[in-house]
Amino acid sequence: MKKFINSIDNLLDESLSGFAKAHADIIQLNTQPHFVRRNKPTAPGKVALISGGGSGHEPLHSGFVGSGMLDAACPGQVFTSPTPDQMLAAAQAMENGGGVLFIVKNYAGDVMNFEIAAEMLDCPHDTVLACDDVAFPKTHSTGRRGVAGTLIVEKIIGAAAESGADLAACKALGDRVNIATASMGVALTSCTVPALGKPTFDIGENEIEMGVGIHGERGRERLTMRSATEIVDYLSGIIDDDLKPQKGQSALLHINGFGATPLMELHLIYELASRFWEKRGVNICRSLVGNYTTSLDMAGCSITLSLLDEELLRLWDAPVHTAALRWGC
Repeated sequence: MKKFINSIDNLLDESLSGFAKAHADIIQLNTQPHFVRRNKPTAPGKVALISGGGSGHEPLHSGFVGSGMLDAACPGQVFTSPTPDQMLAAAQAMENGGGVLFIVKNYAGDVMNFEIAAEMLDCPHDTVLACDDVAFPKTHSTGRRGVAGTLIVEKIIGAAAESGADLAACKALGDRVNIATASMGVALTSCTVPALGKPTFDIGENEIEMGVGIHGERGRERLTMRSATEIVDYLSGIIDDDLKPQKGQSALLHINGFGATPLMELHLIYELASRFWEKRGVNICRSLVGNYTTSLDMAGCSITLSLLDEELLRLWDAPVHTAALRWGC
């Protein structure tokens, strides 16, 4: 394992400290317990949006704290859920009279710890559960995982909350975006968790994992390596079967890198995926390409399609100013 590390025990602390210094105009770091919060005060009555999860997926979630998106994010250790005290402290610090909305990826540890925090919170609150991964059916025993589509949920709710939408409206909006969003990923290599010191899973030189999770969880099928077009058609076909977009439907196409895939390849994937849906009459009117929900140093990517109406398009386009996502400001 070759990584820039002083000590595995201090890796997250030193990384968060550097992140806070690099983006001191936008965010500040709270310690004991750790959470990242936006700098500028919010308007009275604004719904506080709190998210978080294990580290190793940067810029998710801390990179999306700021105007027009999250109010705070709670980073856990690598691929480990943050603790309820982090979530509670973040919620109490950012609540400003409008209640708290937790945005949680559907992983057992995250769900459990956010539920514990919510039970201790003495203000109106609710939760949006991100579950956009269509690698497994909706009837899967633990439900679908929350992956790259979480960013889209956070951005659209963030714009609504910034404009004054109340807690119930933000919750309903988040659920609507989640239903209209589907993702699926493919891994070319494993990732290496620093504490483990070796690849998380074994995969052959000529193998790919279809439907991989963002922690390296097994997907739905292991196949031999094939052309980019064949890979994109496989992933996009499953997404299309799930969402069933109609001709003329507007959509956002998000190609997300897992940390070790060059932008040259990600833009190739975007070209092929956009062709796939354009042939079916879908109007790809918005795009996002890059490393946004990563898996440390995994080579691979995910494709996300999110169906848009006029309201969702307006909220996606609304100004946002965070470390990792910014426009219109």
